[in-house]
Amino acid sequence: MTTFFRRLNLLRQRSLLSLRLLAWVLIFSLAFTFISSAIQLYSDYRKELTQITARMQAVESSDSSGLARSLWALDQKLLQIQLEGILSLPDIVHLRLAIEPSSELVIGEIPRGVATIVHSFELVHVEGDEFKLGRLTITADLARVNQDMKRRVGIILATQFLQTLFISILIIWIFRFFVTRHLTTMADYAREFSIHNLKRPLTLNRPDTPSRRQDELGQVTDAINQMRERLNQDIARQEQDALEIQKFSQAIEQSPSSVIICDRQWHIEFVNQKFSQLTGHSALSIIGKHPGSLGSDNSDNREAEKLWKSIRLQVQRVGVWQGEVTSARRNGERFWEQLIVTPIKDAKADTTGFLILGEDISIRKRYERQLLRQANYDILTGLPNRMLALDRLKLALAQARRESTEVGVMFLDLDNFKHVNDTLGHDAGDTLLIEAARRISSCLRGSSTVARLGGDEFLVILPGLQSAEVSSQVAERILKTFSMPYQLNSHEVYVTTSIGIAAFPADSDNSGELMQHADAAMYQAKRKGKSDYVHFSPEMSEISHERLQLESRLRRALQQEEFELFYQPIVNTSNGNLLAAEALLRWNNPEIGQVMPDRFIPLAEETGLITAIGEWVIQQACQNAVAWKNQLGRDIGISVNVSPRQFRAAGFVTSVMDALSSSGLAAEFLELEITERLILDNSIETAQILQELDEHGVRLSVDDFGTGYSALSFLKSFPFDTLKIDKSFVQDVLKDPDDAVLVSAIINMAHSMGLRLIAEGVEEEEQVQFLQKAGCDCAQGYFYSRPLPAIEFSQWLDSYTSH
Repeated sequence: MTTFFRRLNLLRQRSLLSLRLLAWVLIFSLAFTFISSAIQLYSDYRKELTQITARMQAVESSDSSGLARSLWALDQKLLQIQLEGILSLPDIVHLRLAIEPSSELVIGEIPRGVATIVHSFELVHVEGDEFKLGRLTITADLARVNQDMKRRVGIILATQFLQTLFISILIIWIFRFFVTRHLTTMADYAREFSIHNLKRPLTLNRPDTPSRRQDELGQVTDAINQMRERLNQDIARQEQDALEIQKFSQAIEQSPSSVIICDRQWHIEFVNQKFSQLTGHSALSIIGKHPGSLGSDNSDNREAEKLWKSIRLQVQRVGVWQGEVTSARRNGERFWEQLIVTPIKDAKADTTGFLILGEDISIRKRYERQLLRQANYDILTGLPNRMLALDRLKLALAQARRESTEVGVMFLDLDNFKHVNDTLGHDAGDTLLIEAARRISSCLRGSSTVARLGGDEFLVILPGLQSAEVSSQVAERILKTFSMPYQLNSHEVYVTTSIGIAAFPADSDNSGELMQHADAAMYQAKRKGKSDYVHFSPEMSEISHERLQLESRLRRALQQEEFELFYQPIVNTSNGNLLAAEALLRWNNPEIGQVMPDRFIPLAEETGLITAIGEWVIQQACQNAVAWKNQLGRDIGISVNVSPRQFRAAGFVTSVMDALSSSGLAAEFLELEITERLILDNSIETAQILQELDEHGVRLSVDDFGTGYSALSFLKSFPFDTLKIDKSFVQDVLKDPDDAVLVSAIINMAHSMGLRLIAEGVEEEEQVQFLQKAGCDCAQGYFYSRPLPAIEFSQWLDSYTSH
């Protein structure tokens, strides 16, 4: 009877242990389930919010500049299209564009009673300074996110609870049948275990088979029977195995690439955390699915099937597939992904599954698109560049041959652009080019192309014309748009354009020749007086060819020492003493002979060669002036003409001072002659350069004074020393009373301002006498000497001074 009650009590204790174990399993399983589910739900919720926020920030980074340009250009239609494109993005429901100073544009509607996320940013247009144009406020609602989270919470809680309950009960039953009862036997054996009964083996109430002797209970029994040595060995081995598994798991989870493991039928068995971050799919939601079905809609299914069929075939044949594909995230967003697919083989080399490694390459693809655009489009204006324009011209010619139509090619060059660029700065020049590109584009139809070839040159392609008159009409519209002024740095500037036109097939059937002919016609338009258009004619090719040859020879002239300086004396009119000499540039080419300055100086100005040529002239003139000083024993001044482009070139003052330093000429014996056109610019840059030269002691002169009489009002602002009266007035002082009065007035006004006068073009003694009576300080002209080379001028000095 006592034995019965003891066993009954023992059974109750065993049941309590199982129930307690069941309770703890349920508690911890449910707690872990709820916590992990809550963490996952919260993580998914935050991920959704992050994606919405990132989408709005992406709108700021990608669309702010485009919206600012549209708002700056007052292009309401493009602005509306851009805003509607933003509104079409997922979750974005409301846009409010506050336009400076007091207007706004609202698109969409904010739903009531729904949580929202708001993001706003400034729209700024940068043109040297920043111009605040407005502020765009983007509102996104969270209705979809909240609804999705509610649905997932119910499903996850219900399924996890039932699953946990069933598994817990099953575990307890299995544990009771296979473990607990045998543990009781082991406990009883342990209670009775002593040093006196070591020979009695531990036996369990189960069939004694070889397989059972090798299981965990058998191993524990052997461990007890063989003391702690075998047990310690088993524990050490298990710890080592657990460490290796942990390292392998961490390597996959921390991999920078997404990892998918599929079975032999391409059903997903495992994905790592990087895959979930990349695609938005949780591991639980895609287990058992085919990787090609993720994120695909009906329109993509067929393409996805073709792709994965190709992948399967190549993996079977080659053993690996690698390529770039467009994949979809859970929210439908498309992105570029590089995939590597390899089979997983067992020890017998049989395929047991497939490993898919993925990497997001969207940024690299975006950079590739940017590089492609930079290779085909002008960065400043956004127009096609020369390479893309040539491609479009070739396509237009091919289409015209098929359809028997004409193609117009227009070559445009802005008039006096370099003058604006040098006077107002490069930022103003860039603004002018952008506005010019916009004006040209506004005159064209949709199928036409306007491209920037470089600098201030533009190309217009007019395909599918029925007659050449259409080109003339387009040219007239362009000239009309250029008649309006430009606003550049608070300056109102008028810039026109010269247009050359060539037509296919009348002028040529070759794209390169058409552009050359249009270029030649454009130069003819400039020679006609600018702000005009000219159609190509055959005789223009010869003129254009001569100009190219002249430019080519001019580029080699300085290196091959083809330039030479001639000198003309400047004499004191009262006593005839020699005061200085003016350096005059001459070009003697071995092939074409003597080239007149009025022919090559404008070309040098246009090509920028005038800067290097001008530096050589100043250097050479200073050296000759020092040589004359050594020859005569007294200082002789030297006067050098300076072109506007040379004057504004970077480092001009430094080059002048270097010439004086290397030659040894004192600064007060160098006089730089500036044109009236440069004075009339009245820019801060011009004033600073003149002031700096004056501080170094260099004398300054206004050349050809009288042709721009209004420049007198600026003379008080600049530190000039001398005025040179233009020869056109001096030549007729004896014949035309008006010229005589004008010259006398210039002399009187200049003296009242403390300036010295030099009269140019003096050829007769009577003119000298007139100038003496009028009080003119100096004279220059054929009456004293023609311009002479340096050697002959040195000889003239000896004879003149001795005379």
